[in-house]
Amino acid sequence: MKSKGAKTKPLTKKARKQKLLRIGLIVLVLIVAIRLVLPYWVLHYVNKQLASIEGYFGHVYDIDLSLYRGAYTVNDIYINIQDSVTQEQTPFFSCPVIDLSIEWASLFKGEIVSEMEFLSPALRFTENKAELEQLEKDTNDFRKMLKTFTPLKVNRFEVFDGQISYLDPTVKPVVDIKLENAHILARNLSNVVDTTLLPANVVANADVYGGQLTFNMKIDALAEDPTYDLNAEIKGANLVRLNDFFKAYADFDVNKGTFGAYMELAAKDRKFIGYVKPFIEDLDVVGPEDRKDTFLRQLWEGIVGVAADILENPKSDKIATKIPLVGEHDDRTIGTWYATLALLRNGLVQAIYPAMDNQVTIGSVKAIDPKEENKTGFFKKVFGKPGEGGKKKKKD
Repeated sequence: MKSKGAKTKPLTKKARKQKLLRIGLIVLVLIVAIRLVLPYWVLHYVNKQLASIEGYFGHVYDIDLSLYRGAYTVNDIYINIQDSVTQEQTPFFSCPVIDLSIEWASLFKGEIVSEMEFLSPALRFTENKAELEQLEKDTNDFRKMLKTFTPLKVNRFEVFDGQISYLDPTVKPVVDIKLENAHILARNLSNVVDTTLLPANVVANADVYGGQLTFNMKIDALAEDPTYDLNAEIKGANLVRLNDFFKAYADFDVNKGTFGAYMELAAKDRKFIGYVKPFIEDLDVVGPEDRKDTFLRQLWEGIVGVAADILENPKSDKIATKIPLVGEHDDRTIGTWYATLALLRNGLVQAIYPAMDNQVTIGSVKAIDPKEENKTGFFKKVFGKPGEGGKKKKKD
């Protein structure tokens, strides 16, 4: 037996190499084992998380890992809304490829955050009616679902060839409105770069029935309450391609016409303020195409056509109005009377200018009582007279 103080004989050079080789092989086997097992573990984890979201049913078919770049790819995911009573499922979201990875650029700023890229996703809202509260709920729940894919905060996401649709199967014909070929880019959602009031930026564009939608928003994505300043516009949408919508909800169709709209909206401290300016140009409701319609349909379309002629501004050939939006997120106020007066003014007095008014900023949101302000002419004070838009410049 060796004495307590005896020294261990040092390993020879050959023995040291053999020991390092064994350790290296063990580490390699462990890496290979983890690489083989990890995708199944992540797949099980993601599907378990999706199954735990009340009111929805989701499933991912496959997950691929790219350890060298700190990323993984979700393949063929779908999420359905599930009726709690009948268990009937309605498609809500699907995407063939979602790529999630560490945003390496943020590491140099001392932040560990992730980025997501979606290829050809489809998001569908199915309603009996366009209830804003339900749309908000689905949108908020969708944000929660995205958090199940990564433990890191998402700082950037990008959508390629996306589709957003609204479906109402309870009317005839079935209404199915789509935004197609959407590209969306959101940056600095986790406020990595700076600490300004609205540090994140979202830009988007999409095809809308032969026209184009453009969208720009500055937002504080980390704020507890919605805090943003956005503007959006639609130009050149072909109304003939929306005839199913008109037939289902207004019982007439159009033979010609284009649609455009301008919108500004800002929100802070659970309050919001903004407006929408819709425009219809070269509208033709009555024509030779309607000869086979029933007498009552022809009569109704004749009334709609006459009303359109009255409301159309003779100089601009546009039907237009301005709809103010103001209030709190639990108590919305829409300037219906103001919108009606603006519609009449556009047709009979002065055309509404087809451009962004640049009158709404995050500073426009104040602690107001929408009902009291409406009584004292709030909409008139904030939005000016119809037709004066586009002349004022937005202040910084």
